[in-house]
Amino acid sequence: MTSPAAIRQPCPPAACTCGHEQLLASADPGQQRILQLTRHEERKLIERLDALQSFEDLQRLCARMHELLGIRVRINPSHNEVRSVRGLVIEFDDQPGLCRKTRDTIPAAIRRALVRRPEIFFRLLDEHDLLRGA
Repeated sequence: MTSPAAIRQPCPPAACTCGHEQLLASADPGQQRILQLTRHEERKLIERLDALQSFEDLQRLCARMHELLGIRVRINPSHNEVRSVRGLVIEFDDQPGLCRKTRDTIPAAIRRALVRRPEIFFRLLDEHDLLRGA
């Protein structure tokens, strides 16, 4: 017999706008998979993002987050000049159940990894043809 999957504990009232309760009440199990990202699993995800080794690793991890949790992360250069990792725009698609803190910690972990591994940052810029003439 299998045990039911653990789900994330709700945020304190008025502290977050993730819609945890509304998501639990919905009948769509595809949308509820984000609730499987417990605080423990979130810590493991952040550690994995901090330890990125290559651009392909970043792409695989983003694809895996979408596949398992439905989180779609977009990393694009800003419309202004990109001089550092802070010039990247890291966004999420609107998704009920994705906690405000998680929306802050995932981009922070990606930025830390890109600072530690500038070759990933340059490859990301090259994917958007920003270094084509260099």
